[in-house]
Order: sequence, then structure tokens, then C-alpha cells
Amino acid sequence: MVADANLKEIEIDLEALERKYAEERAKRLRTDGVDQFQELKGKLADFDKDPNADPNFARDAIVEDVDAVLIGGGFGGLLGGARLREQGVDSFRIVEKGADFGGTWYWNRYPGAACDVESYIYMPMLEELGYVPTERYAKGSEIFEHCQRLARHYDLYSRALFQTVVNRAAWDEKRNRWVVTTDRGDKLSARFLVSCTGLLSTPKLAKIPGVESFAGHSFHTSRWDYAYSGGDQTGNLTGLQDKRVGIIGTGSTGIQAIPVLGQWCKELYVFQRTPSSIDERGNRPTDYQWIKSLKPGWQLERRNNFASILAGGKEDVDLVQDGWTAIVKDTAGPGVGADEQADPKELKLAEMRKMEETRRRIASIVKDPDTAEALKPYYTYFCKRPCFHDEYLDTFNRPNVHLVDTQGKGIERIVPEGVVVEGKTYELDCLVHSTGFEWLGDYSKEFGVEVIGAGGVSLADAWKDGPRTLYGMHTRGFPNFFLMHLIQAAGSSNYVHTADEQTQHIAFTIGECLRRGVQTVQPTEQAVESWVQEVLTLGSPRRQFLEACTPGYYNFEGNAGRVSALNEFWCGSPLEYNRRLQDWRADGELKDLETS
Repeated sequence: MVADANLKEIEIDLEALERKYAEERAKRLRTDGVDQFQELKGKLADFDKDPNADPNFARDAIVEDVDAVLIGGGFGGLLGGARLREQGVDSFRIVEKGADFGGTWYWNRYPGAACDVESYIYMPMLEELGYVPTERYAKGSEIFEHCQRLARHYDLYSRALFQTVVNRAAWDEKRNRWVVTTDRGDKLSARFLVSCTGLLSTPKLAKIPGVESFAGHSFHTSRWDYAYSGGDQTGNLTGLQDKRVGIIGTGSTGIQAIPVLGQWCKELYVFQRTPSSIDERGNRPTDYQWIKSLKPGWQLERRNNFASILAGGKEDVDLVQDGWTAIVKDTAGPGVGADEQADPKELKLAEMRKMEETRRRIASIVKDPDTAEALKPYYTYFCKRPCFHDEYLDTFNRPNVHLVDTQGKGIERIVPEGVVVEGKTYELDCLVHSTGFEWLGDYSKEFGVEVIGAGGVSLADAWKDGPRTLYGMHTRGFPNFFLMHLIQAAGSSNYVHTADEQTQHIAFTIGECLRRGVQTVQPTEQAVESWVQEVLTLGSPRRQFLEACTPGYYNFEGNAGRVSALNEFWCGSPLEYNRRLQDWRADGELKDLETS
């Protein structure tokens, strides 16, 4: 990789690159936008089957009265349960579709799965649980085990209902209770309802003609079939040694799975619509002498430092010093004084130099010039989530690995024998869909639960013109209902940092209501309106930036509108978001909430 000091020496033809970026964007624009994806329902329902659950699991239906029901057992539900325990609230249930805790890390067990955010700031409650990750970027299996560790530490297994799906949650105005029903016949009556279904919980497939006609074996990466592939997350995929395998998608999941597939498949065909930016990850084992030198509070300090730098804050020291912080620092342009504005042209040049550095790194690693060129990203950093990997690019030097670049058009169709691109059929034994998840779209659809609030109004109807929340966690007309998500909350590359703050806030509010005898709590209309306007105002520069980006899930595949704008982040600093929540709790007045 080119040293940071040499970035300014990279010559940039600004007009030529802007023209190239626009051409690449135009190749990928489609009129169907996010509708080019489809849910795993109907003929595609088999793609949603849980390969890790007991298919014969059964239990008696539960009828129970509790203080709270949490929907989802990922980090949101885990942290929510832990924080409720800390508030002295022990009467709650966690309802989880999977057969264990873990959420993202329960479902995503594909080979090579790992976190692309440093594990010392991503994995929560390290100090509280006395645990140190074994690597700087922990593998998925280690993060999953940490989820289980957290659940055991806070005795959350005793409150969990696994392999259970919430169908409906309706507000009973006479009793001031949420009535929650499930697919196992449960009827839970709860004073408070908390949605913790997370960001990567609803997988999707590309709407490719003939997708259900493929005669070989096929699955989504979040439902990896090791019974077919053999091996586990570390590799040893012996079942694929004589197989021709195709994988659709080269996003953050694909770039982790592809190197392992390349080691084991007889032939691997990588179907790419848009290349990801691939920078060095620099993973390494944990230095336990360094860990011993850390002072209490080190994890929060490190998290805050990382969040500050990614939000453009000035820090005396970069504690994490990874690819994420390097991108931000290298694309900030030349230093300016406190009262000066950076020159927009200089900022653009700095960003383009950084992306050119990424493209040059690709050319230096991938031996075939045509393959290297096809792997080069031509769009602005942060149009897509940056990716970091130490083996992905080298994988394309293997003779059995073939990049099928669709020139932005995507796959033409799928037939029983395989995949068709530009009239050519690639015959396959196995097809892996690395096509991601529902993202910041229709929340009710993504949530998958019918929520009926006061007056019999559904959340889907209340939000038909877009979400309206306070802090991204409360919504008017749905008393005692809390949401954990990034919609209208602080956006962060390290979502667990935001989730940790949200769960502390929600648990505090629930605890205070129980202690004060408050029956119902919901945000005032004025508070919601004020927050929504902040979301729209603060998000305006981001929306303008994304409008010029190549299509992807960040910009709703190039078709964004007002509803999409309301589905966006609150675009202030995550640290400012956290501080406002902390000040609110310290004030103790339940400000901007209507109580009865």
C-alpha cells in the first residue's frame, strides 16, 4: 500500500475521474430501485430455514404476565436484558427466532465470517465480563461465543423463548399492556415492548428471473449449509472439492467467504455487479501485555475515540489506528484552522487520491490485468461500506477462481444448469447468494411483526409516509413501545456502541416508570416533530452526497425520496447523540415524554 505521506503525490485528473464515476454510476441505475430484491417467502421460503435449529423442537405454549418483552436475541436483546437486570427489572422475556442468542452472529456462520470493526471496541462489556478477544478482528464464532457468555453472565437463558416468532403485538388500552402472540401459541402480556430485531436480521435475494429454477444446491450466506459444504467457519469445506460453485455478491459478506471458498472449490465463479473497495485489514493476535497495561474504562475511551475520529473530530491520538480511521484522516484534505473551511475541491482531491491508492493496491496484488481492472472501485469512498481484508484480492490469483464481472448489469437469469451472464451459461453444482439483508427500508416489513398501537392504528399505517420517532427509540401513538435500530438514531460504523447507549436509555426509562408507578409513556408530538426535523436537516448533506453515488443500499439503490430520507440516520456525531441521552437521564425529569 502507498504510504500516507505519498498520497499527496498521486496525480489526479479530476474531470476525467468524475466522468468515470458518473459513467459507472449510470451503468448501474435501475428504475426498480430496492424492488430489485425479494423476500424469502413463497417458493423461496426454503432459503430462510434455520440449519442450526432442531427441526423437531416443541414446547407448551406460555401464557404469562411480565414487565417487558424484548423481541430479538442479538446484541440488542442481550444488552437490553443485561441493562434491565442492572435496573432491578427481572420480569421480562426475550423472544428469538433462532435457537440461541447471537442475532447477526447466530445467523451468519458462513466460512470466514469476522467483524470488520476492531473487536476491542465492537464486542460489548469486555471489562464487565473480564474477557479479552483473541484477535484484533474476532472471527464470527468467537463473537457468537461472547453472546452466549453475556447471556450466561446475566442469566438471560432463563428468560429466553427460542425458535419462536412474534406474530402480533397489540396495545390493550383498558389494561395498559401489550399483548404479544407468537407462532407457538404464546400469549405474553407486557407493560413494555422493546423491538431489538437489529440491522441484519431479514435476508433478501436478488430478483433474478429463474432464481427458484436452479437444479443444483443453493442457499443464502446467512443460512450456510455445512451439511453440504462440509467443514465449519474456519474452512475444511471438503464437500466442495469436486464442485463448481458460484457466489452472487461481492459486498462485506462476499469478500470474507470468497477466500475460503477459493481454497476448497474445484471451480469458483464470483458474480460481481459492483466491486467493493478493499483495503488492508491488518489482523493480528491480541498482545496480552498491551491488555495488561490498560486502565479501567479503556473500552469506552477507545470506543469514544474511534467514534470521534470517524465523525471528523480532532483527537490528539488515534487509539485504534485502523483502516476506518485512516480513510477519514486521509480524506480530510489539508489541515485548516479552527475558523476556516476546507476547500471543497481539495477535499474531493484528497478523497480521490485515497481511492486511487486503493485501486493501485488492487493492481499490485491481482496478477491478471483484466481481473484487476474489473475489481477496481470507481465511486467516492463511503458511497458503499468500505471493506477490509488481507486475503480477498490474492484469491483471484488462484487458477480455479474466476471473476465474472457483469459490468454493472447484474445476472441476466438463472437456469437449472447455472447462471447466465451476457448470454453465456456458467454451469454450477452449487450457488451461494451473498445478497445481504433488508436495510433501513420499510421498518414494519423489515420488523416482520404486526404492531397495533392506540386506537387500533398499525405501525405500518402510522409510518406509511415514513418513520416519526424521538431519538429513534420512541414513537407517538404507541405507548410503552421502544425501538432499537439506526433509523433516526446516530449512524455509526460500530453499531454496538450505539446499541449499548440505546439499551441503557431504554432500561433506565422502563426502570424509572416502574419505580414511579407510571402506567404509560410516549413522546410528545412536539418532541417527535422536533427530532424528525433534526433528522431531515442534519441528513441533507448526506442525502446530497448519496444522490451522486453509484447505486447501493446506502442510497436505496439510487431511488431515494422523502420516505427514504425519514428512514435515514440522525447524522450528528454519535458522541453528541450519546451525550444528549446521558444528559436526559441525568436530568431525571423524563423530559419530552408524556406519562400517565
